[in-house]
Amino acid sequence: MDSIVKEKQISGLERKRIILYLIITFSLTCIYSFVVIYPLNKTDNLRQEMTAITQLLVTFVMFFPAIGVFLTRLFTKEGFSNIWVKPHFKGNVKTYLLAYFGPGVFTLAGTGIYFLIFPEHFDAECGYLVATLEASGTDVGTLPMSPAILLMVQTMQALILGPIMNFITCFGEEWGWRGYLLPKMSKKLSAIPMLLVNGVIWGLWHAPLTAIGHNYGIDYPGFPFTGIGAMCGFCIVIGVFLSYVALKTESCIPAVLGHGAINSIGAIGIYFTKDGGNPFIGPAPTGIIGGIAFIVVAIMMCIFYFRKKNL
Repeated sequence: MDSIVKEKQISGLERKRIILYLIITFSLTCIYSFVVIYPLNKTDNLRQEMTAITQLLVTFVMFFPAIGVFLTRLFTKEGFSNIWVKPHFKGNVKTYLLAYFGPGVFTLAGTGIYFLIFPEHFDAECGYLVATLEASGTDVGTLPMSPAILLMVQTMQALILGPIMNFITCFGEEWGWRGYLLPKMSKKLSAIPMLLVNGVIWGLWHAPLTAIGHNYGIDYPGFPFTGIGAMCGFCIVIGVFLSYVALKTESCIPAVLGHGAINSIGAIGIYFTKDGGNPFIGPAPTGIIGGIAFIVVAIMMCIFYFRKKNL
């Protein structure tokens, strides 16, 4: 009887920790977005400069989930043991390779499928890249190589170096979502509901940024709610992949690498278009066609791995 009471007390405490973590993380994000990012983003004069500054400020938002973990563990006296940051390389090399290179392969596959379906959207001259470079003040004529070759070089760099280059910022998110929230939710919910709820929470956390045009822009029907809903769907799909590599290793580190890989190569496809494509369709993985490989992988993981797990 005492063991049952103790188990219920632990379960109740874990629930409180989850709630406190979400309150802290969402509060920090909303306050920072409304107080710091929104005023700059709405400035009319020097709008291009403000947009660049906004993108820089958005990067700092990625650290709030980690801050939420730190404060929650501190306030609830949970301590810092078993914090899911040990790499656990032994026996998990294949999982790490999947985390490191999988997102790049899936992104390029989705991009290829998009251009097969919409060949008229492919621009061999990389018009969107040229426009982006010119907007930043770069003289395209002085580049040592053509825009297409430059983009291919950047793609290879993103595949090989992207996960490492984005490690610190992505750790800020993944220590929270996959290193703290995921293990606790896995004790409360069965696998598939856990992945859905976790993905929706992650997507809603992006809502303040989606509302200023991050990922989906502002010129679409139902703004910003359509974008928020699409972001939740995207986070569910990507979250399945990141949850898989985290749970397989009992570490957030492969999820950090996977997240870094997605961030480094996710936009590659749009530069092969004239206008950047459609974020809801593709070629970026936020679109349903651009993200088709991620969707297929997520479904397969749910069928062949998560469905059989009583986490």
